[in-house]
Amino acid sequence: MEIQINDTPTQVSDGTTVAQLLAQLNKQQHVAVELNMEVVPRREHGDVVLRPGDQVELVTLVGGG
Repeated sequence: MEIQINDTPTQVSDGTTVAQLLAQLNKQQHVAVELNMEVVPRREHGDVVLRPGDQVELVTLVGGG
């Protein structure tokens, strides 16, 4: 199925969760996930299943001063 990740069309398997997507992209650490304009709390990443046409925004958190 096709979803959008940071405005890029991307194919993922049916039933893919947010946690599985992050693992496939090697982005499990220091990343915030927005799904269809709503933040997905980290504790829910394993429960939220992606659907065709979903809009996913991944924001890498960077420390600094």
